[in-house]
This record gives sequence, structure tokens and C-alpha cells, in this order.
Amino acid sequence: MNSKEIQQQVEKIFHNFDKEEFIFDLLLAYGISKTSITRLKKGDFNLSKNEDEVLYKKKVFFKQAESNLLLVLEDASKEEPILAHKPRFAIITDFTTLVARDLKLGRNLDIPLAELPKHYDFFLPLAGSEVYHSTNDNEADRNAAYKMAELYDALRAENPHLYNSLETIHELNVFLSRILFCYFAEDTEIFDVESVFTNTLAQHTSDDGSDTDHFLSDLFRRLNAKTGDDYPAFLARFPYVNGGLFRNEIAIPRFTPKARRILIELGELNWRAINPDIFGSMIQAVVNPKYRSDLGMHYTSVPNILKLIRPLFLDELHDEFEKCQDSIKKLRSLINRISLIKFFDPACGSGNFLIITFKELRMLEINILQRIIDLSPTP
Repeated sequence: MNSKEIQQQVEKIFHNFDKEEFIFDLLLAYGISKTSITRLKKGDFNLSKNEDEVLYKKKVFFKQAESNLLLVLEDASKEEPILAHKPRFAIITDFTTLVARDLKLGRNLDIPLAELPKHYDFFLPLAGSEVYHSTNDNEADRNAAYKMAELYDALRAENPHLYNSLETIHELNVFLSRILFCYFAEDTEIFDVESVFTNTLAQHTSDDGSDTDHFLSDLFRRLNAKTGDDYPAFLARFPYVNGGLFRNEIAIPRFTPKARRILIELGELNWRAINPDIFGSMIQAVVNPKYRSDLGMHYTSVPNILKLIRPLFLDELHDEFEKCQDSIKKLRSLINRISLIKFFDPACGSGNFLIITFKELRMLEINILQRIIDLSPTP
């Protein structure tokens, strides 16, 4: 369902308004399947046993109240039994006023109930549309890509002899991958100290960039060493990184003052806001200058990838999961079905559509396995 269709469905709720059906009609408007709504009404999916309450795991907590709606909302937003099931929204109404909170983003809505169609976009995450973040994420990714392109150009200009064959171009890609890892690691707590890579680089290299290649060469060897005993203290504090990224020796390019400055400026970006799942397509644009002028078009955001793959196959698999919630045999059959599906992207560039597809399927499999564990008798 697109945004306009959802708005129309929300408007229809008020054509023949029914208090008893309101929350169920609202969920239907945002694309929740009829099968799930039926089970919610029966109580299978309703995790609240209190009258006039609906608690739908990872979706909504809904409660009818007669007064003090904001107070009830505040209390509900803090209750451990509710938070344990991670609903995205808490909704309280007396059917004159509606108050709601996005429990993930901390945003509130307080409106006359009749004006809900005007504010339908508040609940769009129920339909999988994270309208509040996709634009900013795109901008963060593009800013990082433009800055990486600057670094790439500066290194190619200073080191033309290093990157004149397929083998040496591959080494440059490995080098960029290692640099990217360090930026993500210092901003996402893989490295214990925040900004440790950028700060150490700035403090232990000369402004003219003449020793930056030696610093990076020593750092990469340290990241591949299981102990830091043979390294100075400023390198010893970096952890061992397994997985092979730093295993092989590669040629490290010479740095100019400009290239070193770009390295530090890259470290000043907020890498928490940059999506690692789709950064490959941005690097593809960096190393292919013909794509540079169209970075925005070249990049496909995760929400837009989901808009394609959900109706193609994900929605059907999730619906099937909901239908077989109470049967271990059917759940195992569904996992087997998923394992046999083959995916082919004929226009595959850096593989972002396949990466997101894999992640979504793995998340679904994990949920299925967790459900099987919940249904299995305790030994």
C-alpha cells in the first residue's frame, strides 16, 4: 500500500465509525493482514488481558480511557509489561481525543480523533515506512560518499604508479574498506574509545601527510595482531580484529597534506547515521567517476529497497508465518521453504538489494526459530 491508499483507508474508518472496531480498522488501514486482525480479536495475538486494551507485539498498545489521557499515555509508556513486547506506538483515546506516542522516536500526537486522517503519516511506520529518517540517512550516506570521492581522487593523483592494474586497484578497494571499518568502529563502540582512530591519526602524524602511510601500515598490522605487546601504547589500545580484513599486507598510498586533512574530516562525520548495508553502492560511485554527478540517483535507500521486495515475496512469507504460529511442523516447513528460494538480481551492481533481502530473510528465520522454541516443551 502506498501513502495515499493508507490515507484513504484511514478516512473510511470514520464513514461508519465503530468504537469496538476502531483499533482493528486502524491496523487494517496500515496493511496489517486480516488473518492477524482475526487472531488479535480472538486473543491469540493480544498480549493484554485487561478489558479495553490491545497489546500487539512490536505494533501497538491501545487503551480506551475516560479522562487524563496524557497521564494514562505517560504511565503506559513506562510500564515494563508493555515495554517488554516492544510496541511501536502507544495509543490512548476517549473517542473524542486521541493521544499517541511513537515509543521508538519519542514523538507525541495529541489531536481530536476526527482529525486523525490529517495526521495519518504519524503511524506510517506500521506500514514499514520510516518517513522520519530515510531522507536524513540518504543525506548522511551521500555526504560520506562525496568525501570518500575526494580522498580517492587525492590518492590516485599522488600515487598513479600504484593503481594502474586490476590487482593494484583491488588493493585500493581493500585499503578504502579498512579505512571505512575504522570509522564505523570508532563511532559504534567496536573500538572501546570514541573517535580513537581519528584522534590518534591526528596526534601521531605530521600535517604534511609525509608519515601518514607509515602510521596506517603500523595500525593495520596492529589490528591483525592478537596482542599489542610489541606496539607502542597509542597503538596497543586498539583491539585485535579477526575475520581477515587486515590479514594481508597491501601497498599503502602516499598522502599529501590535503589527503591527510580529508582523512580527519571523514572522521568528523557521524558514522552512526550512515547505513553500512547500502554503503557499497556509494563506494561503487566513488571508484567510478562517471557515476559521480548522479550519486543521489545511483543510491537506493533501504526503505525504497523494502518497497520493492516486500510485495514481491516478504509480505507473503510474513503472512504465512502468522498463519502457522501454533504449529511447530508448519513452522519448520516454512523455514525449509525459505531455504529453497533462490534470488537473482539481473541489474546487480554492488549487491544492495541482495544484501537487504538476505538480512530480512534471516530476521524472519530468527523469529520463526524463536517461535519454535517457545512452542517446544520444556525438558
